[in-house]
Amino acid sequence: MTPAFSVVSNLPETVSAPETVAQKVRRLQVEAATLARQQVQALEDALAQVMRLSNEIVEGGEAYPVGAREIARRLAEDADASVKTLDVILSRH
Repeated sequence: MTPAFSVVSNLPETVSAPETVAQKVRRLQVEAATLARQQVQALEDALAQVMRLSNEIVEGGEAYPVGAREIARRLAEDADASVKTLDVILSRH
């Protein structure tokens, strides 16, 4: 014969102690570092896009004004160097 009633609890299976201030500080530091890394990655992505657009202009030849091609060439070089530098910085952190 099966019982007609069963005990049901609204409490979670495990009740953990409240987070200490030190634990909260550490958790927030980890979260901030993660967000910062994501933003640096977004900057790298934007620089890569600048590099692609700049190279298209450089390779476009006579269709683009000489001054625009020169600026695009410098931007492509600077963006490439910046992406490489950011990669090194992120690899150390």
